[in-house]
Amino acid sequence: MKLTIKDMQDGAALLLLRLGLIWFLFLWAVHKLITPKQYQTLARNFDNVELDLTTIKIAGVVQIAVLAIALIGIFRPFSYGAIAVMHGFTVQRELGRFFDPFALSERGFPINRNPVISLAALCAFIALIMLIHRDHFSLGGWLRRKGRNRWWL
Repeated sequence: MKLTIKDMQDGAALLLLRLGLIWFLFLWAVHKLITPKQYQTLARNFDNVELDLTTIKIAGVVQIAVLAIALIGIFRPFSYGAIAVMHGFTVQRELGRFFDPFALSERGFPINRNPVISLAALCAFIALIMLIHRDHFSLGGWLRRKGRNRWWL
């Protein structure tokens, strides 16, 4: 199948979206390796869970592996779904903060801005999944164009 200009525009837009979202999560995953104690504190304070540093580092490595698969663009329903779930976990932990997006600290700093931004990012992850069929500039998209019409590509 030959790509039209519209196909190439859609594919380029989704490539940019995919790269941006993967970079967004990659930073968080790498920080689990660089500063695992920070995530240990977050797990304790937000989730009331005690995690050892090895568990946090393993989680970071697994996340980086899933992100690499999504970056290449293979097993897209699974890899794109997994990165959306990763981010969705963070978003669900902050649900209450979405209802007061203009809250200010005693110093006048907006305290609920990041959760609102994370909700917008979750919407972008969902859009990426919904538009897999237009994701032409990925290995899975290339394989589908070459006649390997497997649903999981």
